Amino acid sequence: MNNFGVRELDVVVIGAGQAGLSAAYHLRRAGLDPDRDFVVLDHAPRPGGAWQFRWPSLTYGKVHGMHSLPGMELTDADDGRPSSEVIGAYFDAYEHRFDLRVHRPVEVSAVREGSAGEDGRLLVETSEGTYATRALINATGTWDRPFWPRYPGQETFRGRQLHTADYPGPAEFAGQRVIVVGGGASGTQHLMEIAEVAATTYWVTRRPPVFREGPFGEEQGRAAVAMVEERVRLGLPPQSVVSVTGLPLTDAVRSAREEGVLDRLPMFERITPNGVTWADGRTVEADVILWATGFRAAVDHLAPLKLREPGGGIRVEGTRAVRDERVHLVGYGPSASTIGANRAGRAAARSITRLLERTGSVVPAAQGVSA
Repeated sequence: MNNFGVRELDVVVIGAGQAGLSAAYHLRRAGLDPDRDFVVLDHAPRPGGAWQFRWPSLTYGKVHGMHSLPGMELTDADDGRPSSEVIGAYFDAYEHRFDLRVHRPVEVSAVREGSAGEDGRLLVETSEGTYATRALINATGTWDRPFWPRYPGQETFRGRQLHTADYPGPAEFAGQRVIVVGGGASGTQHLMEIAEVAATTYWVTRRPPVFREGPFGEEQGRAAVAMVEERVRLGLPPQSVVSVTGLPLTDAVRSAREEGVLDRLPMFERITPNGVTWADGRTVEADVILWATGFRAAVDHLAPLKLREPGGGIRVEGTRAVRDERVHLVGYGPSASTIGANRAGRAAARSITRLLERTGSVVPAAQGVSA
């Protein structure tokens, strides 16, 4: 396709992370051919989804709950290698194994309703041209939308401010005074690493952190997913599954608590040129503020479809957007974990093949992709 043409396809998959690759795999198993019947678009420069952007000190051995993609196990991974390298290489091998032919780097600027003459298709506007598609699987995740809270005086701070999305690893903070903001898993990981090299560290969170003792079994996992799922059903912005599970109390976390590294401070009132200050007059000077404050769903390109509910989120049943059955969101809300993304990719592919059959699009016979 040239840069100015409009190409008709049955399905467009946006994003080649865990959820997008799972969806593409199941579309292949249903008999759809990549490029002829569907296409996978990814804006990242290489395979690996958001994992390719993780900081070097996040080795594969520190990754919790990484589930293999369907049809191909991740085996013999070196726990000491950066997770970005291990998972990037695995995703690359996966794309080749199942001939998924991901187009990259491709930016998707907007998804719009097609005109009356375009047979009820959606128009996906991209940096390589426009696709007219019968169905869309959106698997864009959250990495591209880091959440930066706003506090009075933030623009006056003379030091460095950065987000988890830009975290380079602990070495750059040697000898510095660092404030880590955020009570999630990333915040605690950053803090424990930085504390080994920084002059001083402070941990600031809006709410007291909840540490989870004991095993996190299937029952607890289902309960956590159900809480996130309920928000999505109500059309509210999704929370991550991790946000409702609490922080696992590992040996490393226990040690950090005993050493005072994880002594939490309440949220400061304002930021000053040299640090932060609280309502009671307490002040702390700092060279760096690291915002480990999470991410939001990267779905701005879907705005022309008007899928959002008054509550601010996109209401989803299963993986299907309630306001448009042609649009499926995978890796969104309750399917934002790696195992959830696998399942959502399968569910979306099955639902879409049924939609194609119902609307008269010919779905070719299965081509024997091995499970």
